[in-house]
Amino acid sequence: MLNNLFSRFSHDLGIDLGTANTLVYVRDKGIVINEPSVVAINTKTNQVLAVGEAARRMVGKTPGHIVATKPLVDGVISDFEVTEKMLKYFIDQVQRPAMGFAPRPRVVVGIPLGVTEVERKAVEDAALNAGAREVYLIEEPMAAAIGARLPIQEASGTMIVDIGGGTTEIAVISLGGVVSWRSLRIGGNKLDQDIIQYAREQYNLLVGERSAEEIKLKIGTVWDDGNVVETRVRGRDLITGLPREVTITSKQVYDALQRTVRQMVENIKATIESTPPELVADIYERGIVLSGGGALLRGLSNAIHAETHMVVHVTDDPLTAVVRGTGIVLEDLNVMKNVLVMSSDDQAVGI
Repeated sequence: MLNNLFSRFSHDLGIDLGTANTLVYVRDKGIVINEPSVVAINTKTNQVLAVGEAARRMVGKTPGHIVATKPLVDGVISDFEVTEKMLKYFIDQVQRPAMGFAPRPRVVVGIPLGVTEVERKAVEDAALNAGAREVYLIEEPMAAAIGARLPIQEASGTMIVDIGGGTTEIAVISLGGVVSWRSLRIGGNKLDQDIIQYAREQYNLLVGERSAEEIKLKIGTVWDDGNVVETRVRGRDLITGLPREVTITSKQVYDALQRTVRQMVENIKATIESTPPELVADIYERGIVLSGGGALLRGLSNAIHAETHMVVHVTDDPLTAVVRGTGIVLEDLNVMKNVLVMSSDDQAVGI
């Protein structure tokens, strides 16, 4: 009863804790935070200097005693303390406008498929230490499917591919559960690294992560439609050590991204091959749904369609699909509890 009273007054949160960006949904308000998952820390004082976009602007530009770090790698926590500080900052941002007494919030957090029990416990503990009253976990493709308003509770197959910064989650969902799936530790960040590697090999030019991401967003494509555009990129010449500018074309970016995209497509095909035939028939009828920031990569839906011969849809606002899904779950936790991941405490007592 006391918990129900707290729930009425607390600012309950849905969090998409991503490798590249963290999004926060507040119950009854919608998405209130969309910031890069970056924290800048003064190592002399152990003080947090900036979080989110302000910290991202510092990446690669800090003196020795300031470290701008990304505490999540491949969708999981790599630095527990920094993740906790980042979550506390975002939770405080939401709680601060509240006047008077505000109970600690309940939090629903998206996690990748196939994470270990240790990785799952790290997310729970980080959220609890950051100020959450209760923590619920949901698999990211399930949250993305809910956010895309797909009929996950029906006895029919729904296929979703969620491409984030550090992971690509491929799942076939039916009756509120994941039937077959693949979780790849590759995503948008790997595509950036492919561009960096290409510039190094072809031009002896070292470019930064932000420059590579800008190239990907501006002219990146994985489908050769005959149109060639180009952009200028600046970096450090690996031979002379001096700054240099070169022109790179969309065809070159296409070549750079092929290996990673091929890996994604092959795993989508492998997931379909391991899916029961009745569900495959449903997927063939409905198509494959793409979500996450990677879904915006030009030509990706065409590349998947060419290999699978299935219709490919990009969900509305794919960047926010996961956090919108956590928000929908948050609005009616009692009804949606069957889609949540069992917590480590529940597993320990055998619930």
